[in-house]
Amino acid sequence: MLIVLNNKCNFNKDEFLDYKKSLETLEDKNNTIILCPSTIHLPTFDLNNIILGAQNVSATEYGAYTGEVSASQLKSYNVNYCLVGHSERRSYQKETNAEINCKIKQLLKNNIIPILCVGENQSQRQENKVKPIIEAELFEAIKDLTEAEQAKIVIAYEPIWSIGTGLIPTPSEVEEVLKIIKNILPKSLLLYGGSVTDQNITTLKKCSSIDGYLLGGLSLKVPFLTNFLEKLTY
Repeated sequence: MLIVLNNKCNFNKDEFLDYKKSLETLEDKNNTIILCPSTIHLPTFDLNNIILGAQNVSATEYGAYTGEVSASQLKSYNVNYCLVGHSERRSYQKETNAEINCKIKQLLKNNIIPILCVGENQSQRQENKVKPIIEAELFEAIKDLTEAEQAKIVIAYEPIWSIGTGLIPTPSEVEEVLKIIKNILPKSLLLYGGSVTDQNITTLKKCSSIDGYLLGGLSLKVPFLTNFLEKLTY
């Protein structure tokens, strides 16, 4: 399985160095672990047991784009995966599906695997709009991509109402959304994210369609992460 650690905007320099030392002792031969630290920490990454990912990428190539980080720059630091379309960026930075599509194209051009985040908010679920929301986010994100390019994209289903709330969908609700995704992208790996903990992983394991997990808060606490990985395996 793919286990993606999204540190979000956490850890100053010294804190990240201590965190990285803790991760050095992490042994897991059953899963592929990907760390997505803050962009500022990418140059200090030197772990052999974990693959490097990024949290964001520019929709444009290199050039006069102050504050942006291009896909080619990420690749020069051996970044192999990159999150795209996380709900926090869709909300706070007002990212559109069209912009996300451009980011995916930049990543694929530089041989970086996009991890595309999709998901509905509480009102959309209550109004039975989950299917059209997920389909719109997917179809617009993969516009003009070949089938081979589409197959490279990892999809992370993160119900927005679940992120940071401690609430998770039922296994049947998760399976329902993953089926929608599979109908559009049958060859893509599917992750689940949103309040995943070392306590509810036993419930989430009942979802046979899940190929891995996108972890936010849990990624920051190595002892809990270790417990999660143990429960995931056994």
